[in-house]
Amino acid sequence: MKGFFPHSETTREVTVRVSVSFLPEQSEPARGRWFWAYHVRIENEGRGAVQLVSREWTIRDGRGGQHEVQGEGVVGEQPVIEPGGSFDYVSGCPLNTPTGSMEGLYHMVGEDGASFAVSIPKFPLVAPAAAS
Repeated sequence: MKGFFPHSETTREVTVRVSVSFLPEQSEPARGRWFWAYHVRIENEGRGAVQLVSREWTIRDGRGGQHEVQGEGVVGEQPVIEPGGSFDYVSGCPLNTPTGSMEGLYHMVGEDGASFAVSIPKFPLVAPAAAS
């Protein structure tokens, strides 16, 4: 499992795992556009259900530019993750440089109604040298 999701971080018994893939077919280096897909798995190792209500991403490009993205849920959902369960989704990120990184937070609500933040591990966005 860890090999497929090389980036992981656990906060309050919720583990966020990320794998990332460069998508050459959606990238146009000649036009200054590179595109990655990232697959996220959120695992609830706690004793109570949790709901993901919103997200915050920090996206950095290879020139040091930073872009903040905030929004409700993920991929149009605010999933409830039962104890021992997980939620997977895939999304994408375009950049105007062949390298960059992403990291962030998911805002969760526990069964007791308490809100807490779960860290999304920082992961690199790197286009293969052949694609640059």
